[in-house]
Amino acid sequence: MIAEIITELKESEWYTQQIVPDGHRVFDPQEAIYGDLNFLLSQDLVNALYNTKNITQLYAHQAEAINNLHDGHHVIVSTSTSSGKSLIYQLPVLHELEQDHNTRAMYIFPTKALAQDQRRSLKEMMRFMTGLEQTIVETFDGDTPMADRNMIRDEGRIIFTNPDMLHITILPQEEKWRTFLKNLKYVVVDEIHVYNGLFGSHVALIMRRLRRICAAVGNRHIKFISCSATVANPMEHFKTIFGIDDVRMTDFDGSPSGRKEFLCWNTPYKDPGDPASGRGDTMAEAARLFCQLILRGVRVIAFCRVRKGCEALVGAVKQELTNLDRSECMARVMGYRGGYTPQDRRRIESEMFEGKLMGIVATSALELGVDIGSLDAVITVGFPYSISNLRQQSGRAGRRNKDSLSVLLGDCFPTDQYYMQNPDEIFTKPNCELQVDLQNLLVLEGHVQCAAYEMPIRPDEDSVYFGKMLPELAEERMVKDELGFYHCHDRFRPFPSKFVSIRDTEEEHFAIIDITHGKNIVLEELEASRAFFTLYDGGIFLHQGNTYLVKEFNPERKIAKVELVKVDWTTQQRDFTDIDPIETEAIRRIPKSLSRAFYGTIKVQQTVFGFFKVDKRSRILDAVQVDNPPVIIFSKGMWLDVPKQALEILVERRLNVAGAIHAAEHAILSLMPNFVVSMPGDVRTECKAPQKEFAQKETSRKRPARLTFYDAKGGAGGSGISTKAFEFIDLLLKQAVRRIEACHCYEGCQECVTSEQCKHANEVMSKAGSEVILKSLLNMEIDIDALPIGPEDLSPAGIETVILAKPVLPKGRTVDIT
Repeated sequence: MIAEIITELKESEWYTQQIVPDGHRVFDPQEAIYGDLNFLLSQDLVNALYNTKNITQLYAHQAEAINNLHDGHHVIVSTSTSSGKSLIYQLPVLHELEQDHNTRAMYIFPTKALAQDQRRSLKEMMRFMTGLEQTIVETFDGDTPMADRNMIRDEGRIIFTNPDMLHITILPQEEKWRTFLKNLKYVVVDEIHVYNGLFGSHVALIMRRLRRICAAVGNRHIKFISCSATVANPMEHFKTIFGIDDVRMTDFDGSPSGRKEFLCWNTPYKDPGDPASGRGDTMAEAARLFCQLILRGVRVIAFCRVRKGCEALVGAVKQELTNLDRSECMARVMGYRGGYTPQDRRRIESEMFEGKLMGIVATSALELGVDIGSLDAVITVGFPYSISNLRQQSGRAGRRNKDSLSVLLGDCFPTDQYYMQNPDEIFTKPNCELQVDLQNLLVLEGHVQCAAYEMPIRPDEDSVYFGKMLPELAEERMVKDELGFYHCHDRFRPFPSKFVSIRDTEEEHFAIIDITHGKNIVLEELEASRAFFTLYDGGIFLHQGNTYLVKEFNPERKIAKVELVKVDWTTQQRDFTDIDPIETEAIRRIPKSLSRAFYGTIKVQQTVFGFFKVDKRSRILDAVQVDNPPVIIFSKGMWLDVPKQALEILVERRLNVAGAIHAAEHAILSLMPNFVVSMPGDVRTECKAPQKEFAQKETSRKRPARLTFYDAKGGAGGSGISTKAFEFIDLLLKQAVRRIEACHCYEGCQECVTSEQCKHANEVMSKAGSEVILKSLLNMEIDIDALPIGPEDLSPAGIETVILAKPVLPKGRTVDIT
């Protein structure tokens, strides 16, 4: 069926070779491979499996993992999406509960939706098991009513929770949870690949705190079970997260899979024969493909990179269905993303699960295995930051061995076009390695203070959990008593876990209230940091593809009142972000150079000063001024002032100075993961906006000639990532120069100076200019005659917006690091 549909699409009048050369792959179906258990299941359990899931045999990977658990090993399972992983952690727990009714198990999921899903499935099985029908299996998370929490803690046998609850509620109250922790046999951590980078470091230390407390109450027999998407190093990652060596891995997949077709589908040029006309509208192309599939009875999910894209695509699908005279189908298409109310999200999940919806447009909130029934096709709109994400998303199609289709739709960004030109790499590139840094002092100290609150620290005994830096950390940062125990420092009291934020979550939210026809209902909640960029009087707010006009924005009361309107334009905010160091705390010399790198406090000021009214073809209809207060946050970061000599060379060769700074910043940022365990977006820089840099009129906002980097997470204290990058700054600069010199592109590409994270789509770029800046910082020789003479095609010289940077002074004593 899928093959026929692809042929039909290729024969339609709007097809203009969107499938790139070598961009159509077919993967053959795979038969199921079954395996046997080394021990007998009770008749009740066998019946429950048959009655709820129609299962009479286990796949080979399920049998192997369950046998390893039964033999007393910890287990990691790394197989593809929808291979029946959940049975691996359901069967052993139910088997154990039958033997001993006091058994406890804890299931830890990264998202609430996943936990709801698994709880429903487990309760369903227990209905068929004698003596277990009334067993308490409950979710224990931030939404659990206070009145129910004690009962779940004292009576619950299986609880579904998340790392946040373990950190803030369960571990600090260990005396109340003691019975539960003493009888805890299994800890299931699903989707372990999510615990990567900074978040992974926090979760790894929480797991060590859990193991330490359980050992203290006499329980050294916990078995950890983990499931992961296919990543490069699952075994090593498991050992890092839990601090445990005895683990058995299952990484082959015995589950059956249907025939799968994969397409690399590029957005056509505005004028199909002329590359100079630029790429067309990716959302319109995605909507056309989406509608062609759902109208042929194919159930589709489309993944967008960001929330705004999700809403734009739902709107484009509505428009396309109207153009095709099929607007009655719109009720069967829904958007799904963060920000919707929990009730809306549960309703969309159940409608998808029951097959009422034909199409869903989602952000990556649905990328993690929430069971929403069987889907036939996945469209990934724009490359989703990593190959692993792409494989995870395309795994959502064809669950339970039906034919399926997966499409990567190329956007105009350099990364997307790189994969459109090299489709082979999508299939051959190895999965990314997961990395977790347990030596990040900021993170480590936070969790050691939490651990001391739970139970005093003894460095000689507790180093097995917290590493060899513990004795020094305890001596310098904690309070010692006369018996030699170390206690939590007053800085972290009364509740240390409240001082250690494990995710970059925000407490403050704005309510968006629909007042259409006198209604007064909350449409959704928006984080404060997003609110100022999407809500302003007269702006258009998108929800489920509908356009709402912001009638009243009240930052003091944290509400925005909106009204449903029928307009054929949207609004695009005009904003700028100034990232400025305000205090130097450390200085580092760059070998063989007069330049220095600086580290200290960074002020990030974001200002929305107006918006454009934009029509469907991205033409600007009107420019409106607004008067929103700036949003100011503080963080830690590092910076390098561009030498005067480099600025003189750039001006002499008529190369765009802002483009040169921007390109150099991206080159350094892209190499940071080689030196510091970090994820894209953990450290950010000031991206340059084309509207300002290419303008032909003078700007009052002149920016210092400086490369600036700041921690995007961790609040005013930073996350510790830029501190580590600062230590390696000379190596980072040298690698960046080598990478730019070795790259054969002319104007800059993903391989050297552009970034998929750039919020201004890498438009202000000067590859040649970035080389001048980096070499002058390192005091390397610059062949001025070999440089191009500007202005460059992509970065025309506007009126100069950059001035020489003035030094940032220290407030107190500065550490001069050689």
